[in-house]
Amino acid sequence: MDENVKKQLDQLGDIIDSKIEKANGQVVENAKGEIDSVLKGEINNLTQKFNERIDELEVKNKKNFDSLVSQKEDKSFKGSLIKSINDGAIDSLRNGNSRAASFLIKADMTMNADFSGEVVPADRVAGYKYDPTRAVHIRNLIPQGSTSSDVVRFVKESGYSDGSAPKAEGATLGQTDFDMAADNNTVEKIGAYLRISEEMLADTPQLTSYISARVPAKLLEKEDDQILNGNGTSPNLSGITVDAADFDLTGALADAVDNANNFDVIVASLNQLALSNYNADKIILHPTDFHKILLLKDTQSRYLKDQVYAGLQPTFMGVPVILNTAMTTNKFLIGNFSQGTQLWIRDNVSVEFFREDGTNVRDGFVTVRCVERVALTNYLPNAFVYGDFTTAAASLETP
Repeated sequence: MDENVKKQLDQLGDIIDSKIEKANGQVVENAKGEIDSVLKGEINNLTQKFNERIDELEVKNKKNFDSLVSQKEDKSFKGSLIKSINDGAIDSLRNGNSRAASFLIKADMTMNADFSGEVVPADRVAGYKYDPTRAVHIRNLIPQGSTSSDVVRFVKESGYSDGSAPKAEGATLGQTDFDMAADNNTVEKIGAYLRISEEMLADTPQLTSYISARVPAKLLEKEDDQILNGNGTSPNLSGITVDAADFDLTGALADAVDNANNFDVIVASLNQLALSNYNADKIILHPTDFHKILLLKDTQSRYLKDQVYAGLQPTFMGVPVILNTAMTTNKFLIGNFSQGTQLWIRDNVSVEFFREDGTNVRDGFVTVRCVERVALTNYLPNAFVYGDFTTAAASLETP
């Protein structure tokens, strides 16, 4: 409603109220209960003027008359006024009823209809909610070391010719020789950056804490992928699955298992490691593949899951099973992780904030950098067996 029109209506309402109050006083003072005809005329004239202003506003706004007056007649000032007058309020004043001219002017109110903006303050929960990252990263499963160089070099046996053999007295002993080779692994960088306005950083509660926790966790997920699957071409690490021995059946287990399943594949892999004199200390599976195995049943319809848990830690044949989404579905990696590999840390994961970057000072931005420098040395490829469940099960299956 136009502010000037509203103001005029308010003024008319106030005048009408004062006249009615004056009339009420006259009735009380006048024993005959008569009201001054002049005052009655003033009330009638003012009421008519009030009605005319309402009608004027109705025409101006082109609204439906019934929706403004008739439908809300009992809730508006105009409706209440007309109803009271029609019900004989003025005549009742004349008869000495001082309460007959009281008007019930009120409307039903709701929060949706009458509140705008945040009238009722909300309770705000501190911090930010987001889906969790991996609880365990691959770096936590392997030995770690520190380096001050950009290259990590190690020496490994590249060949061994064993001349050991029983010899008769006076016979010449067999000769043994071996070869050694130096292997180098380059320190590689993994990182990301964000560019955030100064206002966003200063005015958003706990944003710095959120960035300092969330961004490194996401970076470590990329590190997980590199440790497992890096292709070895700089700037990628040489991943364990790339260097590991492939699942290979050349012995008695080949084509020897009826209805071979994923659990059979794991047992055969443990056998492959044992033939290379390694004792597996971890089995890494995607959660889906692990739970598929739990659903397997024996010939008496008993779930295998009853045989794989030692407390809360699942184990297959006594070897701890690690569930990790960094592992590709339908793949498995089994090995002696404590012997076969090591992660070298040149610069550990860090989060830094820089104002002096590009046009930050002029533009009012802050650059956030999260970065690490690491190297991975896979010393003993035969300490690991990597393969595909479908392919491996088919090689086990009895023809």
